[in-house]
Amino acid sequence: MPEQIPRRRLLHALAAGSAMAVASPALGLSTWPMQGSGRGPLRIAFYSDVHARREGDTPAALTMAANRINALKPDLVLGGGDLVDGKFSSSAADVAPCWDAYMAMHRAIKGEHHVAIGNRDLAGVLPEDGTPPVEDPRLIFKQRLGLRRTYQAFDALGYHIMLLDSVHISGDKYKYHGRISTEQQEWIKAELSRLPRGKPIVLALHLPLATAFFGVTRGMTFQAKPNRVVVNNTEVLDLFAEHNLVLVLQGHLHVSELLRWRGITFITGGAICGKWWRGSRFGTPEGFCDITLHPDRIEWEYLTYGWHASHPAR
Repeated sequence: MPEQIPRRRLLHALAAGSAMAVASPALGLSTWPMQGSGRGPLRIAFYSDVHARREGDTPAALTMAANRINALKPDLVLGGGDLVDGKFSSSAADVAPCWDAYMAMHRAIKGEHHVAIGNRDLAGVLPEDGTPPVEDPRLIFKQRLGLRRTYQAFDALGYHIMLLDSVHISGDKYKYHGRISTEQQEWIKAELSRLPRGKPIVLALHLPLATAFFGVTRGMTFQAKPNRVVVNNTEVLDLFAEHNLVLVLQGHLHVSELLRWRGITFITGGAICGKWWRGSRFGTPEGFCDITLHPDRIEWEYLTYGWHASHPAR
């Protein structure tokens, strides 16, 4: 089991504005300071990488996950993309059963609930049946969730919540890159221009804006591939330089990770499916994040929901 980091040392480092990465789901409940809203605590359940499908006992797992989230009675539920087990080669017909499975979980989750799009949620980009690519690979995501577009913003208890679309179809060997489009950046600027300067902001997206994962698993000189991270992350984060960005919620990597940099907390939210329904990935089991934003601090814990893989990967 990974070594637990003493709470006092964690708080000291975070209060000092240091960079700190914590990738241990065994850390338990962790707390660190921030400048939040004065309107009371906001409890967020954040899940990512569901990879919903109809095979095996996956539907039962999705029900268990929804029930565990509901048991927390969060004020807000956010999803971090890869909701279904689709592929760029999947047609609308291919992913329909996956979407049916996910929507059953989505409808079972109570309260206010918003989700970001992931690469697996696109369909018909490169159909393997030889049919032409669809005009809008994001259409099914938007139709199923009743959305006009794949990025949005709203307010909750004094926080401004922004969900971004981090998937750019690249047309190269990687098929997609993590990128926040110019159109979205202009939208972000417009959103920020109307906010009070100190208003706390929360971002949610699929591919990570900041992560230590590749350095600690592949070596510090390893360069992440463009379909693993947001390649224009510094450009995006610079947009928030004069604003109170307190939290970034991200997925894609199927690991639980906490990184703190210049007053911003980056949480990679593990995965509902764990290692693609084959058990834990780098010590992170199937689960989701329980986060409470207090006026002066953040509380975070990674929670499992009781499902165990029948055939875990070795």
